[in-house]
Amino acid sequence: MSLKSLVRILPEPVKDVLKAARDNTRLGMVRMFSSNGFMASLYYCLISREFDREHRAVLLGRLQFARLMQSKGENDAFLRRNVHRLEKGLIMRPRRSTFAEDYIGPTVRCFADATHAGVVTGQQRWANDVLTDYFSAVQSTPRIDSARREFSGTQRADDPNRCVPYPHSDLPECPVSYEQLMVLFRRRRSVRWYQDKPVSNELIEQAVRAATLAPSACNRQPFRFYVSNDAAKAADIAQCAGGTGGFHDNLPCVIAVVGDLGAYPEARDRHVIYIDGSLAAMQLMLAFESLGLSTCPINWPDIEEAERRLAKKLELAYHERTVMLLAVGYADPTGGIPFSDKKTEQDLIVFK
Repeated sequence: MSLKSLVRILPEPVKDVLKAARDNTRLGMVRMFSSNGFMASLYYCLISREFDREHRAVLLGRLQFARLMQSKGENDAFLRRNVHRLEKGLIMRPRRSTFAEDYIGPTVRCFADATHAGVVTGQQRWANDVLTDYFSAVQSTPRIDSARREFSGTQRADDPNRCVPYPHSDLPECPVSYEQLMVLFRRRRSVRWYQDKPVSNELIEQAVRAATLAPSACNRQPFRFYVSNDAAKAADIAQCAGGTGGFHDNLPCVIAVVGDLGAYPEARDRHVIYIDGSLAAMQLMLAFESLGLSTCPINWPDIEEAERRLAKKLELAYHERTVMLLAVGYADPTGGIPFSDKKTEQDLIVFK
């Protein structure tokens, strides 16, 4: 007889005593090991292995970033970050006569590698235009002049629609009032019951186009949307999460928001994939709502068995981490929606 089978046949009062003893022991250990950083590290080395996947994923992400830097090709995250840094330097008040000396050389080399690949992307046009403005704005120094000479060999002709910083006054007028926006927010509910109706790929692409406009740290956008737009595949993916029991077979489409730790050379940025991925996911859900589609964000806790299952199904590298799952579809008008009372602004604001 297994231990679990033995526990099942125990009287409830005995189970309660054993559970209380187990919980008190765990809490006592947490109290002891939380006394300082060294003890906390010891706890997660000897007592709990719950952070093992994150630790290894961060290290493998750093290796992936290093491999991309050493290879002759475009390092998407590196180029995006540094071009964004150049833009911030160009809009600074007052603008310095020289800036970015410590990274302009590697940035130009990364741009040159991307250009030599022969495929012109929006990212390369953006980099070209910002670098052009940068070299027009800064004064001469040995490092800047060296990078300028290298850039001149790869610089493209100006496009009429240049991708460079612009004044706030150039933005379109906002046609949405606060009240209209609140209607959209109130309509965006976590929907678990859907019509038996397919979701078109065109609508998914349209919603993702809106999600790409979400803010992202240094504009890296270190995430992808893995779309399972088939009821059987969607159910198979949704079952990997722990909170979909009873309704996963009802989901016509599931999207996995996946972050890439290979976008960062340092462990300090390991949480950015969750921040940026969540910002994009929220914008994605609101976009779907505006297109007549409902959504349900599905929690993705760090559980090793579930991580392995989903990584295998989506063919993810170890340094790619799932941020959350999203169900998408046409809501069943008769399906129930939890009321989910929300905290008020008084509950959440702390003025200091």
